[in-house]
Amino acid sequence: MNALLDSSVLVAALAPDEDRHAECLALLMQGSHGVYAHAFLETFSTLTGGKLGVKVDADLAARLMSETVLPRVQVIELSSGELLAALRLARKQGVRGGGVYDYMHLIAARKANVDIIYTINLSDFQHLHREGDPEIRRP
Repeated sequence: MNALLDSSVLVAALAPDEDRHAECLALLMQGSHGVYAHAFLETFSTLTGGKLGVKVDADLAARLMSETVLPRVQVIELSSGELLAALRLARKQGVRGGGVYDYMHLIAARKANVDIIYTINLSDFQHLHREGDPEIRRP
């Protein structure tokens, strides 16, 4: 595993009308990338919540993630200790509010020692990036 996919990549891979769908789907289909466990929740929320202009049925969203995503990724989990350690450093890292979710993707990427984080939302990660962190790249 040399890369982590964030939820924006998973959403675009699963939603054919999304920008960068082809690139994200191709990246997902390569397999062997990491995904922070929380990305499944973010992806489900986006697919079923109507942010795409259409609401995907919850059963379909769960099936897409189970059948399309899960077999092709390695899930990276953070223990409660790892989560709390990261939160203790959050202020120093400039993390506030909802930015904590992207920050935790970065913490998971650090844990997995990946080289690249793929995201459609570059700016969400760039301000969190520190020397030695994985490269932040669009698919």
